[in-house]
Amino acid sequence: MLFRSVVPSPKSALSAHQSLQLTKIFMENARSIADRDIALVLCHHAEAALSQAKSAVRKTSSDPQEQAAQGKLATAYYDLGKLLENQGYQDEAQTFYKKSEKWGGPVREPNPQAQPNSQTLTSPSDEDTTKGASASTPGIPVVSTPPQHHQKQVTDTATVALNIFVGNVRLPAVAFKAPENDERLDDTHQLACCLGLLQATTPLDEILDPAIRDWVETTKSDSDEQERLKTMATDVIRAFKRDELKDFKAVTEVVYLAPVLEKGDFDYLLREFFSGIEQSSLLDVNQLEGLAQLVQSADPGYLEADHLVKILQLLSARLQDTHSQSPSHIYKLTLTVSNVLDAMADADVKGLNRETLHEPLLNYLNGLKESSDAYLVYQAAYAFQALLCVPDDESSWQKFLRRSGKVIKGVSGLVSAVKGLDLNGFMEGLGNIQQGLAGATEIYELVKNAYEGATSLAEGGQGFLEGLKEGLSFNQRRAWYTALRGADALIREGQLAKFRKLVCEAPCRRDQAFQWGVCQRLGELAGDTTWDSETRRNAISFLGEIYQNDVEWGQQPMIKQWILNILMQLSSVSMDEVQFVDSTLQELGKSGDATKQALYRACREEGAGSQPLKITLPSIATPSLLDRVQERLDVEGAIRQLRKQRLKERGNAVYIPPQAKANLEAPDESRFPLMETVQSSLTKKDVFLVLGDSGSGKSTFNRELECQLWQSYKKGGRIPLHINLPAIDKPEHDMIAKQLRKHEFTEPQIREVKQRRKFILICDGYDESQQTHNLYTSNRLNEQSEWQAKMVISCRSEYVGIGYRDRFQPGDRNSRTDASLFQEAVITPFSLDQVQDYIEDYVTVHRPLWEAKEYKEALERIPSLKELVKNPFLMSLTLEVLPRMVDPTQNLSSTHITRVALYDQFVEHWLERGKRRLGEKNLSPQARAAFESLSDEGFTQNGIDFLKRLSVAIYKEQGGQPVVRYSRYKDGSSWKADFFSREDERQLLREACPLIRSGNQHRFIHRSLLEYGLALSVFDPADLKERRAPEPTQARRGSVSSDMSFVILDNIEEEAATAELKPDLNSPLAQRSYVNEPSVLQFLEERVQQEPLFKKLLLNYIELSKEDKMWRTAAANAITILVRAGMQFNHTDLQGIKIPGGDLSYGVFEGAHLKGADLRNVNLRGVWLQKADLGKARMKGAQFGELPYLRLNKTKASAYSPDGKLFAVGLESGEIALYSTLDWVEQWIAKEHKNAVWSLAFSPKGDQLVSAGLDKFVRFWDVERGKCSHSLSGHKSPITCVLYSPQGDQVASASNDKTVRLWNAETGELIGPLEGHTHKVLCIVYSPDGKQLASGGGDSTVRIWDIESRSCIHTLTGHTDLIKSVAFSPQGKQLASASNDYQVRLWNLETGASRVLAGHTDLVYCATYSPKGDQLASVSKDDLRLWDVETGTCLHTLSEHRGPITKVLYSPRNDQLATASDDGTVRLWDPETGVCRQTLSGHSDSVTNILYSPKGDQIASISSDNTVRMWDLKAAASRHSSSGHGGEVWCVRYSPRGDQVASCSKDYTIRLWDAETGARRHNLLGHIDEVNYVAYSPKGDMLASASNDSKVKLWNVDTGECRTLHDHTELVNQVVFSPDGSQLASCSMDYSVRLWNIKDGASVPLLGHSDNVRSVVYSPQGNQVATTSEDNTARLWNVETGECLHELAGHTKMVWLAVYSPNGQQLATASKDRTVKLWDVKTGKCLYNLTDHEGEVNTVAYSPQGHQLASSCDDETVRIWNVETGACTHILTGHTNLVLRAIYSPDGDLIASSGEDMTIRIWDAATGQCQVEIKDFLSAVVDIAWSTSSELTHLVASAKDGTVGMWQVNKDEDRCSARLQWRTTTGGLRVTDTSIQDTVGLSKLNKDLLKQRGAAGEPMNRLREAGKKVIGMASLASRLKQASNATTEVPPPDTEVANTSVEQQPEQVEEESGLEGFGIF
Repeated sequence: MLFRSVVPSPKSALSAHQSLQLTKIFMENARSIADRDIALVLCHHAEAALSQAKSAVRKTSSDPQEQAAQGKLATAYYDLGKLLENQGYQDEAQTFYKKSEKWGGPVREPNPQAQPNSQTLTSPSDEDTTKGASASTPGIPVVSTPPQHHQKQVTDTATVALNIFVGNVRLPAVAFKAPENDERLDDTHQLACCLGLLQATTPLDEILDPAIRDWVETTKSDSDEQERLKTMATDVIRAFKRDELKDFKAVTEVVYLAPVLEKGDFDYLLREFFSGIEQSSLLDVNQLEGLAQLVQSADPGYLEADHLVKILQLLSARLQDTHSQSPSHIYKLTLTVSNVLDAMADADVKGLNRETLHEPLLNYLNGLKESSDAYLVYQAAYAFQALLCVPDDESSWQKFLRRSGKVIKGVSGLVSAVKGLDLNGFMEGLGNIQQGLAGATEIYELVKNAYEGATSLAEGGQGFLEGLKEGLSFNQRRAWYTALRGADALIREGQLAKFRKLVCEAPCRRDQAFQWGVCQRLGELAGDTTWDSETRRNAISFLGEIYQNDVEWGQQPMIKQWILNILMQLSSVSMDEVQFVDSTLQELGKSGDATKQALYRACREEGAGSQPLKITLPSIATPSLLDRVQERLDVEGAIRQLRKQRLKERGNAVYIPPQAKANLEAPDESRFPLMETVQSSLTKKDVFLVLGDSGSGKSTFNRELECQLWQSYKKGGRIPLHINLPAIDKPEHDMIAKQLRKHEFTEPQIREVKQRRKFILICDGYDESQQTHNLYTSNRLNEQSEWQAKMVISCRSEYVGIGYRDRFQPGDRNSRTDASLFQEAVITPFSLDQVQDYIEDYVTVHRPLWEAKEYKEALERIPSLKELVKNPFLMSLTLEVLPRMVDPTQNLSSTHITRVALYDQFVEHWLERGKRRLGEKNLSPQARAAFESLSDEGFTQNGIDFLKRLSVAIYKEQGGQPVVRYSRYKDGSSWKADFFSREDERQLLREACPLIRSGNQHRFIHRSLLEYGLALSVFDPADLKERRAPEPTQARRGSVSSDMSFVILDNIEEEAATAELKPDLNSPLAQRSYVNEPSVLQFLEERVQQEPLFKKLLLNYIELSKEDKMWRTAAANAITILVRAGMQFNHTDLQGIKIPGGDLSYGVFEGAHLKGADLRNVNLRGVWLQKADLGKARMKGAQFGELPYLRLNKTKASAYSPDGKLFAVGLESGEIALYSTLDWVEQWIAKEHKNAVWSLAFSPKGDQLVSAGLDKFVRFWDVERGKCSHSLSGHKSPITCVLYSPQGDQVASASNDKTVRLWNAETGELIGPLEGHTHKVLCIVYSPDGKQLASGGGDSTVRIWDIESRSCIHTLTGHTDLIKSVAFSPQGKQLASASNDYQVRLWNLETGASRVLAGHTDLVYCATYSPKGDQLASVSKDDLRLWDVETGTCLHTLSEHRGPITKVLYSPRNDQLATASDDGTVRLWDPETGVCRQTLSGHSDSVTNILYSPKGDQIASISSDNTVRMWDLKAAASRHSSSGHGGEVWCVRYSPRGDQVASCSKDYTIRLWDAETGARRHNLLGHIDEVNYVAYSPKGDMLASASNDSKVKLWNVDTGECRTLHDHTELVNQVVFSPDGSQLASCSMDYSVRLWNIKDGASVPLLGHSDNVRSVVYSPQGNQVATTSEDNTARLWNVETGECLHELAGHTKMVWLAVYSPNGQQLATASKDRTVKLWDVKTGKCLYNLTDHEGEVNTVAYSPQGHQLASSCDDETVRIWNVETGACTHILTGHTNLVLRAIYSPDGDLIASSGEDMTIRIWDAATGQCQVEIKDFLSAVVDIAWSTSSELTHLVASAKDGTVGMWQVNKDEDRCSARLQWRTTTGGLRVTDTSIQDTVGLSKLNKDLLKQRGAAGEPMNRLREAGKKVIGMASLASRLKQASNATTEVPPPDTEVANTSVEQQPEQVEEESGLEGFGIF
């Protein structure tokens, strides 16, 4: 503690006024106290408060209030001096008078009358640290004269000379030289002092030299220098670890540093000493002494109880081993044990194991009393006493004190609070111990433990050695140990006056052990040269006093000998006081009688003892560890330069902190701050993946992250390193070194940082670098001797698939289990607030033409921009080019701006700006001529051509890798020279283009500009301008005024407007596939949606591929673009198209003719191919993303083999079947069981299968042969569970017979039953090590069985109902149980204690641990909960399933959670965030079980629909899985304008669809709950919506703008516009109807209903509304007055809806009471009660002519009624479930109905005959609507699965037909009635899949293919001849002929003959 002692302990930070108030209180108390000692303590407190006041005044000297305090401070010092003077402390009083004078107080002369009390020790202030004057002559020791009356009785208090330790002293300090910044340090002393000073928390003004004070202040403000010093200390400790010798000097050096180390470094050093002692075969004395000093000097809190116990165990063991070795080793071990025990006593460590540690150590120490070495005996006695202070249990004395409330709190407090020690109280406590507990009084609370004491050893003739031996025989605690611990604490704090008093007055002062210890401490004090000379002389004089004064201190020869030994050792030390020591020795030689003098001579002749004093620390070795550290290569300079450079490059960029969501599947609403999340994650994760769309701000975020990390960087910390991956050559290997070389680090520096430093890598552009490697693993990060780094890596989200985490997550791909080291986030689009903030910052930084207000107004008025600017890069483009695109003074609401239009304008703007810059530049004559030539030709157009050509070249030559490295000498003749040579024109165009250069590297300023350039080279609208006249009125490339990317005026001739671009084999589309370039495809999608000519061009590519395979690449790209653009190919002739490798995922090809098409390797995931013809199509490698299911009758058990290659099922019939997971072919099926198989398990090796079930038998199966090898009986009831032990040598079975049985897995022999349960056993599980088994069941207990002894070792009670599930934690230390008592319990298997996880409200039947063991999932009938295992808190409650969850499983990789449910689905969740990632739909009934394959790449789900479905988790997900809504679509409406369809959904959204193509025009967001209803205004320009959120919203259908109407207080059921569109009516569950004024939004309530109002409808005239309610009535209301005209009563149950007849004279109502009623509107009377229905009536509708009424009903019928007679004219039957809707076509000839049977039926209204049945749905058809304005008749429908579709309905004279025009999809594969006859190359798995899903026909099998090959070879010439004459006309769709083009047939024969290598074709 030498260096820590230079820093005073901290004081409270009070103001001067507060401190003066505190001073006053202390002084008043001191005056009122009679006890002078207590008064003195209070004076000291007053002094400390004054010191604080003084510091406060100095700090705030400019504050007038504090200046006034200076006078008060002077007065207070004066009053304190007067108080001390009155108490008799004259010297101390003078000190404070002088301080008062210094602060402006009066001068006070000493009072000669006031004399100090000679019997009271003074205690000067801690702050002034003055010492009493010595009465002795300097250099001559003063020894008090022994009392003259030698026979006088010994008094309780000893006396020593008054000049010894008269006052307290300033703590010792070391000479210290402050270093300059970055200066090399002289030695470790200097480093320790630096760190000690910097750790100070209180003012050091009066302690430190001014120069040192300045250094401290300067360094505390320099974080870099502080980090340098801390790092140096850490490096010294690491150097010590590497030091092989670890000699005494090395140990000394690290011990010097120990007190100033941070906790982590201290622990590291402690572990190093521990392991050094533990691993050394011979005792390492150096490290032993180092450990002793380390423990002794440790800061409070640094030593943990567990560490101390382990150290003590080690030392105890080494003591036993060292017993036969030298006494010196034993002594040093015992000394170290003493230090450890002291620390344990301070830390109040209890509970040492009596048998293994406490008793053996006591016995050993007890044995040492027989030693003849007094030093060893004393040290053993000390250790013995210390050990008794670390009890193994609570003693009777502790119990006594605890009960009496007088627990003494031990010695630990002395160390930290000795200045406030009540010394009198402390010694009183020692006296109580000494007197054998008699008259115990409350002892000062800083003393931690009460010691069971005994009276001192008799003062007789016993020698010291014998006394110690006798003392060891008492198994009790002694007062001398406590007193010595107090003495140590006082010495450490410089409280030497109190030390003197303690030694002289301690009741145990005559105890030989106490005296020995006191002498030892005085000797060490005298020999420590860091103390001042006077203090050391006082210590020597004190030793002389004890030697000479036999009356006061006794006559024990061993003590006298020990004193002489100490003085002789001091005499041999090189120090200034040697002469004083010698004088003292000479004086002592003369004292005493002859016997004593003879003892003196004998001791001098014998010399100093063998056990040296611990006087001072030895010198440090040269070169020291610090020298070695400082001689290492300095890389900090290079790092500082890098930091400076990177911060400068960051500059003043616009940065808006991005928000993110947890993963791709999470909703955008669940956003969180990305920066904070990443920085927090870096403390515990190794890899953080940042995903986001192109332009979402990933690179900007990465640069800002780097900037913030550099700003907070501290020396020695992790180095932030930004790596632009595309700019690094092969970043999969050694990318850190490659990046550092780019920053000009030398190779030695690189080696140094690799060895010594850690990094945070910020890897930008994973997708741009076209990586497929896992950069973490390929760079071997964090492996031994490799780069130590954490990684933040960014990638565009469109480039990842389902298995993308494998490319980023740490660990081996095939065994990656520690997902806890990985985290991801997806940047979400800008919110409105972020957009506003960006605009403000942009205007501030860039000062553009517009002000922020103008930008904001434009964004508000241009609806299409609102979505675009949510992308940060598009936001920047928009702000750049918007002023040139629009005029803010004009009406902008109809302006439509697209993404591609922004890029068009941005590129033009950039080039024009570059042209101006070049024009102003001082160019050479040659360059000027080149510039003028380019300008004459059109500079901007030349620049665009340059950009297009460069983009194409980068993709062609570099595969899209965006960085081009150009060297003039190396690449002068390559393609690169065409763009990057020094030729003038190229150089000018390059400078004008949006490119950046870094050294020899060139790239676009943003990756998306490269992709834009490529897309523009595929189709550039400007290429058509020459064919069009006149010129566009907008800018040459603007997509502003229309959806086209240029404006076509009305007077352009049609032939010019439809000018075609011819397909071109030189087009990029024909050069390579862009299927995996989603950003390029996105640009091209927009062009398709805007440019009909481009769409036609793409269709031409597809058509050309039918005839010539050279177009197949272009065709594959073309159809991929069209499908992505939303084009549907329903009933399209695609026969013979060649699109290998294309992406048709989620496309719609209803009835498409694809016969003979080349579909090899085509992505068909989620495609809609219903009724399509795939006959003779080539389908090798086609990907459907799904696997076929197994149809099995009532599967009860299932299991994967350990390698995942086999899958076994057990059936209710008793059969067991085994399947190969490669092709799902049945391997064998066997039936030995007579009843249901309830449980299956594979052996760990996979060669054996065990089964059991209802028939009470356990059966073993040979997996390879499918034979039963053992059939084992013994159970008396059905068997509930079987499983293998982890080793595979044993099988356990549980049964309803209340037992568990153990079987030998090899022989089948019964090992034995486990009996003890009192009810059926429902669940069992082996512990991870296989040594235990847990069981649970109907008796509400969990039992833990020891496998070896087969005995129950724990019965865990606590549950109150049967237990359904038990699970061991992966570590095996904990068990989870789930019970019908609604509880999950976690059991500690060592103690049997349990913790309840409360929260479930229903039966809990499953609990499972995550593979890592930090999380637990539990399933109840109410929900699924995820728990933190350590804290027991519920992390997430997952409740998105629509039915009870039946099973939950963690994936083997710990990155996913799967649940099965009664709702027929399997859901995949993120266990960290609780977000549902994916829903697997397909089952038609409850999913009862799920299993992950061992690798986690498949999930098997078992369902009550008698299928087992296999879900392939490896299959890459497409860009989306559904084009429809995310929930049930409650309502669908056709716009009166005929151009649009609106739908609303449970997913809170409204979507507007293009009526012709089905493309989504708008996604209207704003409601915060389900949207129940939508209605168009009569003109079709507005849409109203009603929602569960109690809001009505009005939407502009063109712009998407919204207005909200707020007055309802409950959910709104329906809205409807008045016939003139001026008013809107809504009805609500708040029992009201409201009429809204469209202009101002004011509403009028219609009140009268007494329950939920279900519907509202206007009369045709608009003067009246009708409403229906759950109060069983309908009401008619006057719109103008709000008056209720009629209450229509008569229904006996709720009335669903009402409709007016076309003439408005009649009203029809439909009710839950199974009736339809017709009412007279004028009178309110019921005309007819139509009662024929046999179920609830759902809808009614009048025919347009008004003579008929149609009603739909739950009785599966539609009925047609004559409204004049009330008669039912037709009953329309055919539906097989509830009929939900029935409506008339606009002309009244047809009726469409839809229902729960998933069909639409179209009926002839006159005859009631069904004309068409539409079966295109996978769920109930909820709503239907007819078109109202189109010449053609269309029907639109919506379904519960979220889909919307439109059919064109054609009527002939005698028949009606419906043809799908478009539909949205759910993302599921649809191949019902698809023909796969004679398809080629279709795998068996895919064939089985398609056949299961309803495909018809047989693919060409291998035998038929082989036959065809033979035929093809025999008649090849004939076939070629026929092919050459074949017509190119497309055969009719129903013509069964194969495509016979010249190129196709030879290619097909070549591919399928296997003769490609012979060159025949």
